[in-house]
Amino acid sequence: MLSLPLGTAQAFARRIFLNKCYTSVRPYVSGPVEGGRASVPDGPTVNVPSKEVVTALPPLSQPVPDLGPVQYARPGDQSNVTQVTRLSNGLRVASENRFGQFCTVGVVIDSGPRYELAYPSGISHFLEKLAFQSTASFGEKDVIFKELEKHGGICDCQSSRDTFVYAASADSRGVEAVTRILADVVLRPRLANEEVEFARQTVKFELETLGMRPEQEPILMDMIHAAGFRDNTLGLPKLCPLKTADQIDRNMLLTYLRHHHTPDRMVLAGVGVPHDELVRLAERFFVEGSATWESEKVHAKNPTGVDTSIAQYTGGSKLEECAIPVYAAVGLPELAHVVIGLKGCSHQDKDFIAACVLNIMMGGGGSFSAGGPGKGMYTRLYTNVLNRYHWMYSATAYNHAYGDSGLFCIHATAPPTHVKSLVEVITRELYAMQGRPGDQELRRAKTQLQSMLLMNLEARPVVFEDIGRQVLATGERRRPEHFIQEIEKITAEDIQNVAKRFLASPPALAARGEIKGIPDVKDIQTALAGGEGRLPGNRRLSLFR
Repeated sequence: MLSLPLGTAQAFARRIFLNKCYTSVRPYVSGPVEGGRASVPDGPTVNVPSKEVVTALPPLSQPVPDLGPVQYARPGDQSNVTQVTRLSNGLRVASENRFGQFCTVGVVIDSGPRYELAYPSGISHFLEKLAFQSTASFGEKDVIFKELEKHGGICDCQSSRDTFVYAASADSRGVEAVTRILADVVLRPRLANEEVEFARQTVKFELETLGMRPEQEPILMDMIHAAGFRDNTLGLPKLCPLKTADQIDRNMLLTYLRHHHTPDRMVLAGVGVPHDELVRLAERFFVEGSATWESEKVHAKNPTGVDTSIAQYTGGSKLEECAIPVYAAVGLPELAHVVIGLKGCSHQDKDFIAACVLNIMMGGGGSFSAGGPGKGMYTRLYTNVLNRYHWMYSATAYNHAYGDSGLFCIHATAPPTHVKSLVEVITRELYAMQGRPGDQELRRAKTQLQSMLLMNLEARPVVFEDIGRQVLATGERRRPEHFIQEIEKITAEDIQNVAKRFLASPPALAARGEIKGIPDVKDIQTALAGGEGRLPGNRRLSLFR
């Protein structure tokens, strides 16, 4: 290998570099063009458009002879109607055929933690973990996943306080396989003892993980519901309590399924599938054959039916003094979490739309959230709370609506030294809800809610869930246009009326962390009743504390 002294090598490299630079900046010399290249011998070789004819076809810049007028594509009919059919066993089949290669099919069931009064709490949590396991036709879950993968499919199961959802998305040509899997998963699960035991370990691990995370929202939502609906329906825990995790067994699960997962309490919903085909498949897989709890003898004396009691809002408090984990890498200090709730309204209530607009108007989020007007930086909890009090780390409004009641609440966090001030800041914002909103503020909230509704319904799985939940609750599905019009009708007086209605209920309080000195729920009620949101005996709040 040739080696040069260091100085010689540097000089040689410098000459090559200068030569390249000189070549690259050589001036362009115009001249006659031959074959698409400049013909100047000493000039640079530069590509220029060639005038040489290379094809017999006419150029695109000229009209094509004997070609008819162009027919451009136009948007198709977007007003697809949701069709609903009730089968002989009570199962409702609802579908909307949409353009696309993929479809989403699932089962929405009138089931959930609110019906677990006669059972150890946590049945729904267990069933969520046992979803898409072995069934009568599929020996193990891997067989189910392989069958879905043939059609590019995925599956999921989620439970809320009053509904249970099994769903799968796949290629539209695999709708028969998807429907068969769903029928087996919902009606004919094996629930083998080893699967139940594995679900128990999964539930325990999830509970342990939740206690180790700085995010406390899942735990606090259970706590505020327990405080607002004490010992009844919506107040029953969604997360399985650790003390009852060992009490749930296969026989208990089958007993619950026998009463609550019956076809008359289900809706088979589909998006992107022809309605007649989905009805035919439902007749084949959901009507024919028997469920696991029908073919097996379930040894259970009680309960003998479904809990049909209506949610009773009580108000109250649920506090837990504990240490909240801190992640040093995040840069946040130790925080106390507080949720203040009021009795809301159901999703069938006349004030439901106004409550949704009020929720958007309150908005909120985290103090470190990046964004702008589209992320709620103009909402009340941003402008009046997070932008004014530097020690407030988050403040978010929630509107939980169910079939017979609801819960409107604000979740806020701050260092433990400011927990009392945090409560007063939130009570003042709740009290101020009954004031008349400005025209621009109301217009912004209505537009934001309308855009969120339409953008969410762009996703096929969201349309599926919307169809399933609406048909389960009312027997029909209202089109998005209906809700857009109802949102547009909301006035400032409607916002004031729904806010006064919420404030007339006793408050619910949930808090977790280092919460020494947190005000009593009675003081919060006094502040909301007529104290302009200020706690009794508390001096005026300073912005600079």
